[in-house]
Amino acid sequence: MGRSEETRERLRAVALALFVERGFDATTVNEVAAAAGVSHMTFFRHFATKEDAVLDDPYDELIVDAVLAQAPGLPVLERVRLGIDAAWSAVPEPVERETRDRVRLIAGHRGLMARAWENNRRTGDLVVEGLLMHGADPLEARVATAACLAAVMEGLLQWGGSASGGALGPVIQQSLGYLGHPRSPVEGAHPREAEEEQR
Repeated sequence: MGRSEETRERLRAVALALFVERGFDATTVNEVAAAAGVSHMTFFRHFATKEDAVLDDPYDELIVDAVLAQAPGLPVLERVRLGIDAAWSAVPEPVERETRDRVRLIAGHRGLMARAWENNRRTGDLVVEGLLMHGADPLEARVATAACLAAVMEGLLQWGGSASGGALGPVIQQSLGYLGHPRSPVEGAHPREAEEEQR
């Protein structure tokens, strides 16, 4: 990690600690910068806004690439679901305490929550754009992507609000799994026909 990346990560960590301790609205950029040992101008070289220190997400390109790497013959929902699952599995499991604090901070602040959904929409736009370039139906691409990203968000919020410990990855996988195609007891058969065939 280079010096710039180290400064960025220090600012993120210090900002989160102060936001949790004092409240997001009550903490200024100058206070974050001073606690991190840098100037407020250095803060703004790394983050355009105070919100970005909490919500910055570098994984959009990884998600899009993972979705487009899925077999083109799959239904669009499956391509998006499996792609996001693969992208999530490709990055290290986040530090539990820090990530849980971040999720709780976002969930408890209306402005941060709105920005989180806005970021979700931006990620979705990139995924949809990629799918359309590969011939997907526009509405199907939009609905499938929105459903999968909403599943991830709900998994994050559920995990962040839970009093029990545990890794985040399995919760995200479980959330995405709910969107998988249900199968009849006998593949391709009507449920009543499947039941009669099993007798």
